[in-house]
Amino acid sequence: MIKYIQKTELMNFRNFNYFLSLIFIIAFSSYSAQKNFISDADVKFDNEAYFSAIDLYKKGEVKEKDIKEKGRINFQLAECYRYSVEPAQAQTYYQRAIKLKYHEKDASIYLLLADVLKEQGEYQTALENIKKYLEINPEDTKATEALESCEKAIEWKENPTKHMIQNEILINSDHYDFSPTWGDKKHNVLIFASAREGSTGDGIDARTGESFMDLWSTTRDNNGKWSEPQLLPNSINTKDNEGPAVLSSKGDQIFFTRCPREKKINLGCEIFHAEKKGNSWTQAEKVQLKPEGADTLSCGHPAINSTMRYMIFSADFPGGYGGKDLWMSEYDKREDSWLSPTNLGADINTDGDEMFPYLSENNTLYFSSNGYIGLGGLDVFKAESTGDKTWGNAENLKYPINSPEHDFGIIFERRSDKRGYITSSRVDLGGKGKDDLYNFNLPEIQFSLSVFVSNKETNEQIPGVTIKVTGIDTSTAGGIVSEYVQTTDGEGKAIFEEISKGKRYILKDMVYEIEVEKDSFLVARNQISTINEENSKRFLEEVYLIPIVDESGEAAVIDFPEVQYALDKAELLIDENVNSEDSLDFLYATLLDNPNIVIELQAHTDCRGSDKYNKKLSQRRAQSCVDYLISKGIPKERMVPVGYGEDRPRMEGLECGAIDKLSTKEEQEAAHQKNRRTQFIVLSTDYSPDSEE
Repeated sequence: MIKYIQKTELMNFRNFNYFLSLIFIIAFSSYSAQKNFISDADVKFDNEAYFSAIDLYKKGEVKEKDIKEKGRINFQLAECYRYSVEPAQAQTYYQRAIKLKYHEKDASIYLLLADVLKEQGEYQTALENIKKYLEINPEDTKATEALESCEKAIEWKENPTKHMIQNEILINSDHYDFSPTWGDKKHNVLIFASAREGSTGDGIDARTGESFMDLWSTTRDNNGKWSEPQLLPNSINTKDNEGPAVLSSKGDQIFFTRCPREKKINLGCEIFHAEKKGNSWTQAEKVQLKPEGADTLSCGHPAINSTMRYMIFSADFPGGYGGKDLWMSEYDKREDSWLSPTNLGADINTDGDEMFPYLSENNTLYFSSNGYIGLGGLDVFKAESTGDKTWGNAENLKYPINSPEHDFGIIFERRSDKRGYITSSRVDLGGKGKDDLYNFNLPEIQFSLSVFVSNKETNEQIPGVTIKVTGIDTSTAGGIVSEYVQTTDGEGKAIFEEISKGKRYILKDMVYEIEVEKDSFLVARNQISTINEENSKRFLEEVYLIPIVDESGEAAVIDFPEVQYALDKAELLIDENVNSEDSLDFLYATLLDNPNIVIELQAHTDCRGSDKYNKKLSQRRAQSCVDYLISKGIPKERMVPVGYGEDRPRMEGLECGAIDKLSTKEEQEAAHQKNRRTQFIVLSTDYSPDSEE
């Protein structure tokens, strides 16, 4: 998100992360002692000693009588808290400053308030404050971008990616823990920066109120458990601040950020390098990257490609786009030195801050920024390689990788773009305090199929049913790519889930034909599809098999959707209410699903008319059904039409005598219609096309 910062002398040197990265990228420290609390606080603020400035501002604000100055002091307090990553406190003091009419002096306070509201996930309230600013400055394109950023944040939170985020409780402390990097080529050692107790630093950082940072390491055992973190040796950690690091792919070289001091004066942060000799690290030496005479500038957050051909880092060097930019330096092997750095350009850098770069194994660039559309604070972005040492098309990783708070320092497990670690100041996932390390993963979309088979007539579960599942890749000419068979258990159930670790029956972007077969039952078929499925899913298929023999062993009469006829007609009834051809499609599908059955198709009439006439009428009706099925491609040898006339009324109470006693003609006609029906029985199950004459 676009950051609006007070136009003071400080803004010539914009902050890195508004909290931790201040330590490693910015190094100011000229303090002029003043007796007056406010004057002293302003000096502290200008030197980014926010933690110290807060107390002085509060003391001065109590005694201040001038309303305008009181408003300014509250604004400064809000700024201190914003830079210290305490958005709730910043919100309080921005709102106090507005009540004291500070917005009449500087309307951008509405945008700053919107920023800290956004960092708390209060997007609607943030939008309201941005709109207040736009009422005053309607042509401000940056404010319009801020408005769009809020709207996008709302959308991304409502439609999150499938990533799972978990706090690394065994690693994190109650202090700042951030910027992980891999410490070995197998990715079982994690190195990170921390202000936890036990550091070698000899002071308290005035920006954060925390002790100076050191680099720590932890090792993962075979069960995936991380060990108690240990300090890296004194050849790397010093009394000064040490921060974000990166190791070579072999784990034998380390580049890291250090912010050296001289007589307690910060000299600006720089990148240092050490090599591993046996089990020890050599004394770290400075990598010369700063322009000549640029003592007040800072660089840090190194990332290197797998061949150590070049390094990407963050810096405030001249010639950038504003704030901190990402720069690149190539390694000259003959001279054993790093060449003068070049800016990664406008395809990556913005007028905000770009920091914490990371290069994946496939040369994708990840970094954090507050200069793009985002969820709040720093967000992590992904930029694909666009050529030799060029990247572009930065893409926000969205929620929940990014959050309303600050998210940075991402790394990935080897040969994976779905699992890794990230730093976040989020407060909703059990953080221990300040910045914490989190692991994340993008679970593979997994599908399973559960088939439950029951007897349609009795509703009883059927064991021993053969379930055949055929996978079809519709995108290839080959079609069938898998075929699996299971038998239902004693509960009539068969589950197609995981074949073995990492291998599953049901895959993405496939169509699966399901065939359910058991002796003395009609075969049933169904289909499921995982095409365009974006979430894991368990398919539940309840199949009801139709028995072809009854309890006595005789052929069971099988009903199917009504096939109706007009009075005294043999043609299939089709009008505005009935389409008997559609009804016959059930039988058509049944014959296709059961290619070996031969059926007797039975037609019946009502009791009106003579017995002889009704026999002939019903025979014609049965034949009309057969003719329709023949027209659909079913061999005539598979169907025997039989007309039963009025001999078999549908049920007790539908005999002619009973029907005549019904009170209305409508009821009588409805009863007669129930008797004008068509059914079938299975005569045999051994039909073969070879048997046709």
